[in-house]
Amino acid sequence: MIEAKSSEATIRDHASENLAKLALMANQIGGFFKSYPDEQAVASIAEHINQFWTKRMREDFRAGFEKDMSVLSPLVRQARAKIRLAPSG
Repeated sequence: MIEAKSSEATIRDHASENLAKLALMANQIGGFFKSYPDEQAVASIAEHINQFWTKRMREDFRAGFEKDMSVLSPLVRQARAKIRLAPSG
């Protein structure tokens, strides 16, 4: 007999899928800037994410990788702390 997924399991799956997509996108951005000097790369990654990602995406990214950043590239790990939760100005 096949059991239907609980709504809680569906929400967890969606959240995991969302975090995987955010990690993929962030790592792609990091890959673009990896030839830059590290300090400039980190600043550029954070600037790109702050400029082009929605507030919700940034919040999910910051919260979702608070404890385990192992799927993020080293440059993206450093940039994570510079990602704003709310737009400035």
